[in-house]
Amino acid sequence: MRITFLGTGTSHGVPMIGCHCAVCTSRDPRDARFRPSVYLELAPDLAVLVDTATDLRSQALRFGVERVDAVLYTHSHADHVFGFDELRRYNHLARHAISAYGDARTVADLRRTFAYAFDPAADVGGGVPRVVPAVVTGPFCLGGHQVVPVPIFHGSRPILGYRIGGFAYLTDCSAIPESSFPLLDGVEVVVIGALRRRPHPTHFTVDEAVTAAGRIGARRALLTHMCHDLGHATTNATLPSGVELAYDGLRVEI
Repeated sequence: MRITFLGTGTSHGVPMIGCHCAVCTSRDPRDARFRPSVYLELAPDLAVLVDTATDLRSQALRFGVERVDAVLYTHSHADHVFGFDELRRYNHLARHAISAYGDARTVADLRRTFAYAFDPAADVGGGVPRVVPAVVTGPFCLGGHQVVPVPIFHGSRPILGYRIGGFAYLTDCSAIPESSFPLLDGVEVVVIGALRRRPHPTHFTVDEAVTAAGRIGARRALLTHMCHDLGHATTNATLPSGVELAYDGLRVEI
Protein backbone atom coordinates (compact mmCIF):
# COMPACT_ATOMS: atom_id res chain seq x y z
CA MET A 1 0.00 0.00 0.00
CA ARG A 2 1.22 3.49 -0.81
CA ILE A 3 -0.24 6.50 0.97
CA THR A 4 0.10 10.00 -0.47
CA PHE A 5 -0.83 12.99 1.66
CA LEU A 6 -2.78 15.31 -0.63
CA GLY A 7 -3.50 17.87 2.07
CA THR A 8 -2.53 18.32 5.71
CA GLY A 9 -4.10 21.69 6.53
CA THR A 10 -7.28 22.92 8.13
CA SER A 11 -10.48 24.18 6.56
CA HIS A 12 -8.71 27.51 5.88
CA GLY A 13 -5.64 25.91 4.37
CA VAL A 14 -2.13 27.27 4.90
CA PRO A 15 -1.23 29.98 4.02
CA MET A 16 -4.43 31.62 5.19
CA ILE A 17 -5.88 34.43 3.11
CA GLY A 18 -4.63 37.78 4.38
CA CYS A 19 -2.23 36.35 6.97
CA HIS A 20 1.43 37.32 7.10
CA CYS A 21 2.62 35.17 10.02
CA ALA A 22 5.89 33.24 9.89
CA VAL A 23 4.22 30.00 8.74
CA CYS A 24 1.96 31.60 6.13
CA THR A 25 4.95 33.39 4.60
CA SER A 26 7.37 30.49 5.04
CA ARG A 27 9.56 29.38 2.14
CA ASP A 28 9.55 25.80 3.43
CA PRO A 29 7.18 23.97 1.05
CA ARG A 30 6.14 21.70 3.92
CA ASP A 31 4.41 24.69 5.53
CA ALA A 32 2.02 25.03 2.57
CA ARG A 33 -1.03 22.87 3.29
CA PHE A 34 -4.03 22.02 1.14
CA ARG A 35 -7.27 20.94 2.84
CA PRO A 36 -7.01 17.44 4.39
CA SER A 37 -7.07 14.25 2.33
CA VAL A 38 -5.01 11.15 1.61
CA TYR A 39 -4.77 8.94 -1.47
CA LEU A 40 -4.39 5.20 -1.00
CA GLU A 41 -2.99 2.99 -3.74
CA LEU A 42 -4.01 -0.45 -2.51
CA ALA A 43 -3.16 -2.31 -5.73
CA PRO A 44 -2.27 -1.42 -9.33
CA ASP A 45 -5.99 -1.48 -10.13
CA LEU A 46 -7.40 -0.06 -6.89
CA ALA A 47 -7.00 3.56 -5.77
CA VAL A 48 -9.01 5.12 -2.97
CA LEU A 49 -9.45 8.71 -1.82
CA VAL A 50 -10.16 9.54 1.79
CA ASP A 51 -12.46 12.57 1.46
CA THR A 52 -12.86 14.84 -1.55
CA ALA A 53 -11.21 17.95 -0.17
CA THR A 54 -11.99 21.43 -1.44
CA ASP A 55 -8.62 21.51 -3.22
CA LEU A 56 -9.02 18.15 -4.99
CA ARG A 57 -8.36 19.40 -8.52
CA SER A 58 -5.15 21.16 -7.51
CA GLN A 59 -4.08 18.19 -5.39
CA ALA A 60 -4.68 15.76 -8.25
CA LEU A 61 -2.65 17.83 -10.70
CA ARG A 62 0.22 18.39 -8.29
CA PHE A 63 0.53 14.83 -7.03
CA GLY A 64 -0.48 12.84 -10.09
CA VAL A 65 -3.80 11.42 -8.93
CA GLU A 66 -5.09 9.92 -12.17
CA ARG A 67 -7.32 7.14 -10.87
CA VAL A 68 -10.03 6.97 -8.20
CA ASP A 69 -12.10 3.84 -7.72
CA ALA A 70 -13.74 4.67 -4.38
CA VAL A 71 -13.98 7.40 -1.75
CA LEU A 72 -14.03 6.90 2.00
CA TYR A 73 -15.70 9.87 3.67
CA THR A 74 -14.83 10.69 7.27
CA HIS A 75 -17.63 13.25 7.63
CA SER A 76 -19.45 15.91 5.66
CA HIS A 77 -17.84 19.20 6.64
CA ALA A 78 -17.09 21.44 3.68
CA ASP A 79 -13.32 21.00 3.65
CA HIS A 80 -13.80 17.23 3.34
CA VAL A 81 -16.50 17.08 0.67
CA PHE A 82 -16.47 20.19 -1.52
CA GLY A 83 -14.18 18.61 -4.11
CA PHE A 84 -17.01 16.16 -4.85
CA ASP A 85 -17.67 17.50 -8.35
CA GLU A 86 -14.11 16.66 -9.44
CA LEU A 87 -15.13 12.99 -9.35
CA ARG A 88 -16.66 13.58 -12.80
CA ARG A 89 -13.20 13.45 -14.34
CA TYR A 90 -12.48 10.09 -12.72
CA ASN A 91 -15.77 8.77 -14.07
CA HIS A 92 -14.57 9.75 -17.54
CA LEU A 93 -11.14 8.17 -17.06
CA ALA A 94 -12.40 4.91 -15.56
CA ARG A 95 -15.71 4.72 -17.44
CA HIS A 96 -17.59 3.58 -14.36
CA ALA A 97 -19.34 4.97 -11.31
CA ILE A 98 -17.38 5.54 -8.10
CA SER A 99 -18.41 4.01 -4.78
CA ALA A 100 -18.62 6.50 -1.90
CA TYR A 101 -18.67 5.25 1.68
CA GLY A 102 -19.63 7.13 4.84
CA ASP A 103 -21.81 6.99 7.91
CA ALA A 104 -25.55 7.58 7.56
CA ARG A 105 -25.34 11.30 8.33
CA THR A 106 -22.53 11.88 5.84
CA VAL A 107 -24.27 10.00 3.03
CA ALA A 108 -27.48 11.93 3.71
CA ASP A 109 -25.55 15.21 3.63
CA LEU A 110 -23.90 14.28 0.33
CA ARG A 111 -27.30 13.50 -1.19
CA ARG A 112 -28.65 16.84 0.02
CA THR A 113 -25.65 19.05 -0.79
CA PHE A 114 -25.01 17.50 -4.20
CA ALA A 115 -28.60 16.55 -5.01
CA TYR A 116 -28.02 17.07 -8.74
CA ALA A 117 -25.66 14.09 -8.78
CA PHE A 118 -28.28 11.74 -7.35
CA ASP A 119 -31.22 12.91 -9.47
CA PRO A 120 -32.21 10.14 -11.93
CA ALA A 121 -33.34 12.84 -14.36
CA ALA A 122 -29.98 14.64 -14.26
CA ASP A 123 -27.75 14.90 -17.31
CA VAL A 124 -25.93 11.59 -17.80
CA GLY A 125 -23.66 12.92 -20.52
CA GLY A 126 -20.81 13.64 -18.14
CA GLY A 127 -22.16 16.79 -16.52
CA VAL A 128 -22.56 15.29 -13.05
CA PRO A 129 -20.49 12.85 -10.98
CA ARG A 130 -21.67 9.24 -11.11
CA VAL A 131 -21.44 8.07 -7.53
CA VAL A 132 -22.89 5.03 -5.77
CA PRO A 133 -23.26 5.87 -2.06
CA ALA A 134 -22.99 3.20 0.63
CA VAL A 135 -23.72 3.63 4.34
CA VAL A 136 -20.95 2.18 6.49
CA THR A 137 -22.25 0.08 9.37
CA GLY A 138 -19.21 -2.12 9.95
CA PRO A 139 -16.13 -3.57 8.23
CA PHE A 140 -16.36 -4.10 4.48
CA CYS A 141 -14.10 -5.14 1.60
CA LEU A 142 -12.64 -3.14 -1.25
CA GLY A 143 -10.96 -5.35 -3.83
CA GLY A 144 -10.02 -7.93 -1.22
CA HIS A 145 -8.80 -5.36 1.30
CA GLN A 146 -10.74 -5.13 4.55
CA VAL A 147 -11.74 -1.61 5.53
CA VAL A 148 -12.48 -1.17 9.21
CA PRO A 149 -14.41 1.96 10.23
CA VAL A 150 -13.06 3.45 13.47
CA PRO A 151 -15.62 5.58 15.32
CA ILE A 152 -14.13 8.79 16.75
CA PHE A 153 -15.49 12.14 17.90
CA HIS A 154 -15.16 15.53 16.23
CA GLY A 155 -16.42 17.63 19.12
CA SER A 156 -19.84 16.19 19.93
CA ARG A 157 -20.28 14.70 16.46
CA PRO A 158 -19.45 11.03 15.87
CA ILE A 159 -17.43 10.64 12.67
CA LEU A 160 -15.34 7.88 11.13
CA GLY A 161 -11.69 7.13 10.91
CA TYR A 162 -10.60 4.17 8.79
CA ARG A 163 -8.15 1.30 9.12
CA ILE A 164 -6.84 -0.73 6.21
CA GLY A 165 -4.26 -3.32 7.17
CA GLY A 166 -1.44 -1.64 9.07
CA PHE A 167 -2.62 1.90 8.30
CA ALA A 168 -5.17 4.04 10.15
CA TYR A 169 -6.41 7.55 9.41
CA LEU A 170 -8.04 9.59 12.19
CA THR A 171 -8.42 13.17 11.05
CA ASP A 172 -10.56 15.85 12.77
CA CYS A 173 -10.36 13.88 15.99
CA SER A 174 -11.07 15.29 19.45
CA ALA A 175 -11.62 12.00 21.27
CA ILE A 176 -11.24 8.28 20.66
CA PRO A 177 -13.86 6.13 22.43
CA GLU A 178 -12.55 3.24 24.51
CA SER A 179 -14.35 0.81 22.20
CA SER A 180 -12.30 2.04 19.23
CA PHE A 181 -8.83 1.37 20.62
CA PRO A 182 -9.04 -2.40 20.04
CA LEU A 183 -9.78 -1.67 16.37
CA LEU A 184 -6.34 -0.04 16.17
CA ASP A 185 -4.32 -2.87 17.70
CA GLY A 186 -1.28 -3.69 15.59
CA VAL A 187 -1.42 -0.58 13.41
CA GLU A 188 2.00 0.27 11.97
CA VAL A 189 1.31 3.82 10.79
CA VAL A 190 -1.39 6.03 12.27
CA VAL A 191 -2.39 9.49 11.08
CA ILE A 192 -4.02 11.73 13.71
CA GLY A 193 -5.37 15.25 13.49
CA ALA A 194 -3.47 17.81 15.59
CA LEU A 195 -4.77 21.31 15.03
CA ARG A 196 -2.45 23.42 17.19
CA ARG A 197 -0.89 23.71 20.66
CA ARG A 198 -3.80 25.59 22.23
CA PRO A 199 -6.98 23.70 23.22
CA HIS A 200 -9.83 23.53 20.74
CA PRO A 201 -13.35 22.18 21.31
CA THR A 202 -13.43 19.89 18.25
CA HIS A 203 -9.80 18.94 17.55
CA PHE A 204 -6.90 17.33 19.36
CA THR A 205 -4.02 19.57 20.32
CA VAL A 206 -0.52 18.40 19.44
CA ASP A 207 -0.03 17.04 22.97
CA GLU A 208 -3.38 15.22 22.91
CA ALA A 209 -2.56 13.67 19.55
CA VAL A 210 0.87 12.56 20.81
CA THR A 211 -0.76 10.96 23.85
CA ALA A 212 -3.31 9.14 21.68
CA ALA A 213 -0.56 7.95 19.34
CA GLY A 214 1.40 6.60 22.30
CA ARG A 215 -1.60 4.59 23.46
CA ILE A 216 -2.22 3.20 19.96
CA GLY A 217 1.41 2.12 19.84
CA ALA A 218 2.10 2.43 16.11
CA ARG A 219 5.74 2.52 15.09
CA ARG A 220 5.08 5.78 13.24
CA ALA A 221 2.55 8.51 13.96
CA LEU A 222 1.95 11.33 11.48
CA LEU A 223 0.06 14.46 12.48
CA THR A 224 -2.32 16.18 10.06
CA HIS A 225 -5.06 18.84 9.87
CA MET A 226 -2.68 21.51 11.17
CA CYS A 227 -3.29 25.23 11.26
CA HIS A 228 -0.77 28.01 10.69
CA ASP A 229 0.29 27.95 14.35
CA LEU A 230 2.54 24.96 13.62
CA GLY A 231 5.66 25.46 11.57
CA HIS A 232 6.89 22.18 10.16
CA ALA A 233 10.55 22.26 11.17
CA THR A 234 10.12 24.00 14.54
CA THR A 235 7.26 21.72 15.61
CA ASN A 236 8.98 18.51 14.49
CA ALA A 237 11.98 19.44 16.61
CA THR A 238 9.80 19.22 19.73
CA LEU A 239 8.09 15.89 19.01
CA PRO A 240 9.03 12.53 20.52
CA SER A 241 10.66 9.79 18.47
CA GLY A 242 8.23 8.13 16.11
CA VAL A 243 5.93 11.16 15.87
CA GLU A 244 6.19 13.80 13.15
CA LEU A 245 4.14 16.25 11.16
CA ALA A 246 2.94 15.01 7.80
CA TYR A 247 3.18 17.36 4.84
CA ASP A 248 1.53 17.68 1.45
CA GLY A 249 3.11 15.27 -1.00
CA LEU A 250 4.54 12.95 1.65
CA ARG A 251 4.43 9.33 0.47
CA VAL A 252 4.52 6.38 2.86
CA GLU A 253 4.81 2.71 1.89
CA ILE A 254 3.40 -0.10 4.02
